[in-house]
Amino acid sequence: MKNWTAPVCLCMMLFSLVSMAQGPSPQQNLNLLSSNLQVVDNSILLNTEQTESHSTLLAALRASDMDCILDYKGQFTVFAPSNAAFEKLSKVTIDELLDPKNKEELKAIMSYHIIAGKLTASKILKAMCRGNGKASFTTVLGEKITATMSGIDIILMDNYGNKAKIVSADSNQSNGVVHEIDSVFLPFEI
Repeated sequence: MKNWTAPVCLCMMLFSLVSMAQGPSPQQNLNLLSSNLQVVDNSILLNTEQTESHSTLLAALRASDMDCILDYKGQFTVFAPSNAAFEKLSKVTIDELLDPKNKEELKAIMSYHIIAGKLTASKILKAMCRGNGKASFTTVLGEKITATMSGIDIILMDNYGNKAKIVSADSNQSNGVVHEIDSVFLPFEI
């Protein structure tokens, strides 16, 4: 047996060196990572402005004057509907919401997606463990959002039965955290 130990170890070392040499360089990995990450030193608002997949959310935040809140230094959790989530609503509904005469309704909708304080996915999961699989969080609108699990996904539900899945969690910002969701919460009939 001893005759095979040294050659096998040598082959394994050579294989690992060859594998590492053929992979991307650390600099290439850093470039790939930096192009996909948001800057943690920026506020939620600033990073939202730089994210193409949240342009409708940004327009809604600005139209409701909620954008200034997400630039404060306090800690917030934002359940951020992507553009695809807004596209689930009709074009007429989106246009109606962005109409300046509906500013208060839009403000209520945007407030339903924000929680004061930083809730990472692990904090949400811990709260669900303590709550026998459910956890409720109060939005800045004063309404509850309930978190549950469906397989490996965190599902959020508002008081009206609207559900949204967290599709991308824990985008940390200087003033909180953003979780991208696949639906828009509507705290009333439109």
